[in-house]
Amino acid sequence: MTASDIDAVDEGPCQSCGACCSYSQNWPRFTIEDDAQLELIPAQFVNERLSGMRCNGERCAALSGEIGVATRCDIYAVRPEVCRTCVPGDVECAMARRRHGLPLI
Repeated sequence: MTASDIDAVDEGPCQSCGACCSYSQNWPRFTIEDDAQLELIPAQFVNERLSGMRCNGERCAALSGEIGVATRCDIYAVRPEVCRTCVPGDVECAMARRRHGLPLI
């Protein structure tokens, strides 16, 4: 992903949050992706079991920036389905934001 790809991503509450991407190392699991989709995710971001995203502690390795300030996904265009289904303000979002002490949206 290039800087221009990142700039093309719609600005919204997620770019100033990142809480869902740093909620649990067990959360960013692969689910319904097919092999072709999984092959697009750079190997350095995939966990050893090939079952989900690699995490540094609770934080997804593809997350850049500071939680609650400014964040971005380094693989946004090829992120797994579990990441694509996140909805700002839903129950999971609220749970992650509370865990990080961030206000609800």
